Amino acid sequence: MKQYRKQLTASSVVLLLPLLAGILLWSRLPEQIAVHFGPGNVPNGWAGKPMAVLGMPLFLLLIHLFTVTATLHDPKKSSISPKLLSLLFWVIPVISCVTQFSIYGYALGLAVDIWLIANILVGVVFLLLGNYMTKAHQNYTVGIRLPWTLNSRENWNRTHRLASKLFMLGGPLFFVNGYFQSVWLLAVVLVLCILIPTAFSFYLYKKGI
Repeated sequence: MKQYRKQLTASSVVLLLPLLAGILLWSRLPEQIAVHFGPGNVPNGWAGKPMAVLGMPLFLLLIHLFTVTATLHDPKKSSISPKLLSLLFWVIPVISCVTQFSIYGYALGLAVDIWLIANILVGVVFLLLGNYMTKAHQNYTVGIRLPWTLNSRENWNRTHRLASKLFMLGGPLFFVNGYFQSVWLLAVVLVLCILIPTAFSFYLYKKGI
């Protein structure tokens, strides 16, 4: 844990940059801030300024600290590749910065397409996960952790090879959806990337793998 202290501190500071920016912009921000958007960049969820500026970054910080701490205390942490571990350190801070600054920009009247930005951001995350997914061997915190993958190394490896291809395919589809802005396409990609590897893993288990 000590060897990752600097990285955890740096990533946590980056995550909280939107909180500092929000405090500096406090007098310019409206009392009610749009924090959730639907297709067409139409806001459909709002939060009070204290929640949007302070609450959301602090909540993401808690998730970040819990996720990283749980992973670093995984008995099989050595099975997680260093690159995938670094991705784990930075994915939530980057998401926090991009989404929070986009929300501030929209609240200040800038022409910010939140739906487009969100789809591109998710697409990039899918591509990164797809690229590094096969580098994670059996562990308890990162990857497709099913009873069948955790019980069999071969099942784990085959399932993650398939999932890697699906995530690499899903990434560009999110980019495309940033233009079409379809809730259905978004849902289908997410469901298939979850259900297909799960079903495949169970299929392998039934075959004795």
